[in-house]
Amino acid sequence: MSSRPMNDDEVVSEMNKMVAFIKQEAREKAREIRVKADEEFAIEKAKLVKSEQAAIDAAYEKKLNGAEVAQKIAQSNLTNKSRLQLLHAREEHLQDLFTQAREQLLDLANDQGRYEQFLEGIIAQGFLQVYEPNVTVICRSKDVQAVQNASERAKAQYKDLSGIDLDFDVDGSLADDSAGGVKLLSGTRRISLNNTLDERLRLLEDRMLPEIRKELFGANQNRKFYN
Repeated sequence: MSSRPMNDDEVVSEMNKMVAFIKQEAREKAREIRVKADEEFAIEKAKLVKSEQAAIDAAYEKKLNGAEVAQKIAQSNLTNKSRLQLLHAREEHLQDLFTQAREQLLDLANDQGRYEQFLEGIIAQGFLQVYEPNVTVICRSKDVQAVQNASERAKAQYKDLSGIDLDFDVDGSLADDSAGGVKLLSGTRRISLNNTLDERLRLLEDRMLPEIRKELFGANQNRKFYN
């Protein structure tokens, strides 16, 4: 049976079917493209949001760390300032104590009887330390007579203890604004001994300062080693 050619209606019908098929395919393809685009957009959006959130979190963390560091620095500065103020107050208190001690030494120098007795002791001690036959005793100009008297008695003590005679001279060249006491100089000028009240107070400060600090303020918790 031979096929016949399509008539015009049949051709139009077939063309319409082809057009409908193409349109359907196009719609499905467009839908696939839209779905894929939406998925890719959602993925990129999520990446962007995550990236921005990470940047925000990093910036916040940086600011938070900066604030914590600034707070620690401020706290450290405040602590150091308070510690320095406390140390300054302690040093002032110690200096007041030593100032009072020097005033007491001045009171001693103004008490003629006690002062001559004190001079006799330190001069006798000095004679024994110098241990030479000729010694110069240096004092304030206003103390020359008291030192002369004390040196005579100290000389007798020295003779009793050492069995040796000595000669001494009194020199009133010590500064008048000093607290008192004497310096001793051997005849050979090789030995010099400072027995002034100022020097004795200075030595007392150096030796007693750690003990006084501990007595007044307690042990230093930061100190690990002791002499």
